[in-house]
Amino acid sequence: MANHCLSPLGREKVEKMQFSSSFEEIDLQLSQTDEFVHILQEEENFPADNFYDVRPVLHRIRVAGSWMDQNALSELHKSLQTISSIVTFFKRGEEETKRYPHLTSLAKDVFVSPEINRRAERIIDEFGQIRDHASPQLSTIRREITSTLNGISRSLNSILRKAQAEGFVDKDITPSMRDGRLVIPVNPAFKRKIRGIVHDESASGRTVYIEPSEVVEANNRIRELESEERREIIRILTEFTEYIRPLLPDLLRSYDFLAQIDFIRAKARFALQINGLKPNFEDRLVIDWVEAVHPLLFLALQKQNRKVVPLDITLEGNNRILVISGPNAGGKSVCLKTVGLLQYMVQCGLLVPLRENSRMGLFNDIFIDIGDEQSIENDLSTYSSHLQNMKFFLKNCTHRSLLLIDEFGSGTEPQIGAALAESLLDRFNRKNAFGVITTHYQNLKHFANENEGVINGAMLYDRHEMQPLFQLSIGNPGSSFAVEIARKIGLPDDVIAQASEIVGSDYINMDKYLQDISRDRRYWERKREEVRRERNRLNEISEKYQSELEEIDRKRKEILAQAKLQAEQLIAESNAKIESTIRQIREAQADKERTKLVRKSLTEFKESITDLSEAHHDLKPLQKKSRQKPVTPHQPATPKRAIAVGDTVRMKGQTVAGEVLEIQGKRATVAFGVIKSTVDLEKLERAKGSQQAREQKSSNTRDLLHERKLSFRQDIDVRGMRGDEALQAVMYFIDDAIQLNVSRVRILHGTGTGALRQIIRDYLKTVQGVSHFQDEHVQFGGAGITVVDLD
Repeated sequence: MANHCLSPLGREKVEKMQFSSSFEEIDLQLSQTDEFVHILQEEENFPADNFYDVRPVLHRIRVAGSWMDQNALSELHKSLQTISSIVTFFKRGEEETKRYPHLTSLAKDVFVSPEINRRAERIIDEFGQIRDHASPQLSTIRREITSTLNGISRSLNSILRKAQAEGFVDKDITPSMRDGRLVIPVNPAFKRKIRGIVHDESASGRTVYIEPSEVVEANNRIRELESEERREIIRILTEFTEYIRPLLPDLLRSYDFLAQIDFIRAKARFALQINGLKPNFEDRLVIDWVEAVHPLLFLALQKQNRKVVPLDITLEGNNRILVISGPNAGGKSVCLKTVGLLQYMVQCGLLVPLRENSRMGLFNDIFIDIGDEQSIENDLSTYSSHLQNMKFFLKNCTHRSLLLIDEFGSGTEPQIGAALAESLLDRFNRKNAFGVITTHYQNLKHFANENEGVINGAMLYDRHEMQPLFQLSIGNPGSSFAVEIARKIGLPDDVIAQASEIVGSDYINMDKYLQDISRDRRYWERKREEVRRERNRLNEISEKYQSELEEIDRKRKEILAQAKLQAEQLIAESNAKIESTIRQIREAQADKERTKLVRKSLTEFKESITDLSEAHHDLKPLQKKSRQKPVTPHQPATPKRAIAVGDTVRMKGQTVAGEVLEIQGKRATVAFGVIKSTVDLEKLERAKGSQQAREQKSSNTRDLLHERKLSFRQDIDVRGMRGDEALQAVMYFIDDAIQLNVSRVRILHGTGTGALRQIIRDYLKTVQGVSHFQDEHVQFGGAGITVVDLD
């Protein structure tokens, strides 16, 4: 984290960072760092330049008569400008106060003096040099120096040209500077040809540097003026130092603020590097982490383009001490170290890499026993060092302590080591301590299973691939897979068999049961994940159709409203037409021809209204009836064919098409994609574009089969089922495998009496798509598993 600091100010804070058990202090630090993460992500103009540490200079100039040199003044000026800019950033307005309340509060009382900056700007320029006009006297001195140097330059050039003309000096020679005086390089053979003082000669002796007598006085004057310049600069710096000396306590507090900002910024940048965030931090004893990651392991694997397997762990209430077992190199120690490091980080005020819904609690202390601390000087063996640590833990741990013990009880004779470890674990449990402990001892697994407060955990292992999965599973102990790993390495079978006889069948069976539990747990976890994915997919489809139905209902209401408006307009127009007709008949005064014409006009208008009414009844856009193909009253209308199974239909007023699966009375079962619905026949109509619907259906079917194949698992476990239940499950399983074109599946039925195995294999003999079946390899389950090859 120190690499992210901008100055020694922040690095000093990093070195002094320490573990805290104060909830308020930790929560404040976490909030400040979290706010700075947002600044780094969202703000582009936060001041991040000129973080200088001038505190040593400020401490030194406390002595009266001392002064600050011009480099220190330049750094003071620039860093004070940075402090002022940071304070201004947090005090820009009410919006910043709301977005960054804790950092704004930190900047609230910081000392900022514009007058100090103004005085510094009058003395020093942007390059850190004393300005010519820092004082009137300095300005006069520097003008005289410039004038005198110009005179010396002219005299030297005149002398040099004359010497070059006479051949005493080479043509390409120019004046040089020696001991602060302008001189001419001359060949030693001609040094007496030029009157003056010899100041130096080259290392080879081939060149001497002569100061001509004509410019000696002028060079002396330059020396005097330079001394006057230095005295005036010291006077100016002393005057400025005397001005700021009474303000030193305020200035030191300002630089402490700058150090805090550098420190918090470094913590925020480190959090972004490891994907850290502020957890739900609670003032109680709890560890409830989701997808926690060891930050150093994450950074190391990131360079190799590899990913860390995250850790899910929960310790609270009656499950306070976790006993982790499992194979060597399976990730037990990494799990333990992840818990210790992240808890330590958060209680140092650092953001940690885990999910937002994680909860982190507060512990007063963390006790750690990891690695080998044997010492020749102190006459300590590995086991002795562990016992020394256990003695310290027993004496000092409380209910607010977190214990982290790796390879608990190891380092001595296994039986006594396991017994002492169990006894110690019992004492820790009585003290209600929290902890994570790794072990291979069976008695500790039994203790965790039988005592409240302690819980087993296992690092999962893939038996088929013979490699660790680095996943923690809480609730059951893990197997060490010693026999399997020995067989994989290639140890002779007779050695393995003899070792199994030595430890006894009970131990081997116990280890086998643990492996079976681990395998079954993984199987049901996969099944649960499949169900969860399928449920999410169905929820998405349901939401999609619900959204479409709401849109259809909205459009229907719009059409009805429009139709109602048009109908009202028609009624008004009809009334006006009728009144006009009555008036015309009255005016005609029984003129039959004219009355007949008026009645005919009214009849035609009535027919047009009838056409429009029928159009509104069908909820179609209002349009005139086509008169190109009139239907005569004697021409019978083509009868509509009743909807039948297999027809492509849609609900009236909707656009989604489906297939009729079944008709019962006046109701039909229709498949709209993967959703089946029972609908009244009168609400259905045949969908146009059946070919397009069939193509859409075919496309949906292909998509569904592809998705099913991706989620299909090639193992099924029917152990514990009755014969008919198991047979039905296997029938569905084999049908799905054949439909999805799976080449090989496995059926886990166990050994038992062999009845279930026989029923399943009798069925497999009758299935046309099954080409071959056999027992699984003895290493992976033997006669308890049937491997089925499909055509």
